[in-house]
Amino acid sequence: MNKLRSAMQKGKEVVLDHTDSSNKSRIKTKAAVEEEPDTETLTVPRYHSFHDANDIRLFRQQILDWYDQSKRELPWRTVALTEPDINIRTYAVWVSEIMLQQTQVATVIGYYNKWMKRWPTVQDLAAATLEEVNQMWAGLGYYSRGKRLHEGAQKVVKEQGGKIPGTVEDLLKLPGVGRYTAGAVGSIALGQVTGLVDGNVIRVLCRVRAIGADSTSPTVTEVLWSIANTLVSPERPGDFNQAMMELGARVCTPKTPLCSVCPLQSHCLSYRKVCIKQEENSTKLQGKLKRAPDIEDCVTTETCSLCPTEPWDSELGVLNFPRKQKKKAPRTERILTCVVCRVTVKGDREYLVTQRPSKGLLAGMWEFPSLLLEGEESDVKQKGALCAEVGRKLGIRLDKGLLQYVGEVVHIFSHIRQTSVVYSVCLTGSGEEEGLDALATNTLWLSTPALLDAAVSTGLKKIIKLYDSVKDENGKTNKGKRKKDFNMKCEREQKSKKLKDGSSNNGTRQLSLRSFLKSPKEES
Repeated sequence: MNKLRSAMQKGKEVVLDHTDSSNKSRIKTKAAVEEEPDTETLTVPRYHSFHDANDIRLFRQQILDWYDQSKRELPWRTVALTEPDINIRTYAVWVSEIMLQQTQVATVIGYYNKWMKRWPTVQDLAAATLEEVNQMWAGLGYYSRGKRLHEGAQKVVKEQGGKIPGTVEDLLKLPGVGRYTAGAVGSIALGQVTGLVDGNVIRVLCRVRAIGADSTSPTVTEVLWSIANTLVSPERPGDFNQAMMELGARVCTPKTPLCSVCPLQSHCLSYRKVCIKQEENSTKLQGKLKRAPDIEDCVTTETCSLCPTEPWDSELGVLNFPRKQKKKAPRTERILTCVVCRVTVKGDREYLVTQRPSKGLLAGMWEFPSLLLEGEESDVKQKGALCAEVGRKLGIRLDKGLLQYVGEVVHIFSHIRQTSVVYSVCLTGSGEEEGLDALATNTLWLSTPALLDAAVSTGLKKIIKLYDSVKDENGKTNKGKRKKDFNMKCEREQKSKKLKDGSSNNGTRQLSLRSFLKSPKEES
């Protein structure tokens, strides 16, 4: 890194050598494995790097001053600043960083506070069951994160006597801890001088250094990590990294960046490029000669692996950076799901749930009996297959005529668009449905409150909401029908009474006109 900084200060192209021993700790993503850099060295043109020591010092000062004035007060930040026990401090930051992966801060705060109240130390978490962890994580999404965190806590307790690793290199050995998480925990909780790169930091660095190439490519990723390690403050590494992430989340945002209030505006090549383009357009409108090319443009544009491959879009402005590859559309999936309920002796409802496998999507979570729908099948065949699955869980034979169609629920995972075709059946516990407690393995009955408190996914909660709305709607319809039948019965009885009263007169007395004009109230 000293060689890197020295080369930057001399204004030369920077060559990053990844053949040393530190490269062994590199954690490769799937994309990185599929697309390795073509060479063992990465060349960073002077234009895209920080090569002046004074600029680097000013960069650090400006963003830290902004952070000190504008940072959000968050519970994990408070612990990181005030907790004297290094193990508890590291654990608290570790939990927060795992929760914050691909999840908004506002969502995480509530989950974090509940988690830390229940499991304040790594020993407490290690002693918990996976079921309890899944239950606490329910609704937060990306459920494998909670499982990995639990596995990490158990590894720390069993193999390291409850002491969490104290270096970035050792943190990487924990389940679910990658390059970013290790850097975040190491810098924030342990004060280690290491940069980090997440989605927010990628956006900030790409705009500040006008990096328009695909930010997910291995080459660009390595360059961004090198820049981050160059910039990080040796005195306040944790605050610096949090400031970079905070800036990306609140100022240098994906769609509506607030460039006018950005503390790094003077360092931002993207902002400078926008200003130059505006000046060029103004010059053209005034009929003046075209200005000379800006001396700050990348002089190796034609061969530069960091410059945009697409032409500049004036409407986008700084949003030209970074450019990302278009995400693959999530695959579609259709699921047959059955809400099976029974009414207890006390009149309470219970629902049949089954536990998913310990590996894979929504591992260990509870769900209603379900089947993956493959190919085009008729409704009759679908209901028959679903009935067989439910019957297998219950240990009985179930007539498919009992199934009632409820509706469809769409839930989108990061890579799957899942549509659940929902049916329902309510069992009474008599006749062919006797023996309803002879359930299959990992299957049980849960009351409504227990179901909502269990480790269930957001998708299942959507199904419950749909089921309840249809059930309530049917209830209202039946209630309305009963009321209408009751009113019709009353009218028939009233007419019968009138006829009876009229016939008892035997025609001997003429009824007055007033008797025909009486209101219903007067009649009664």
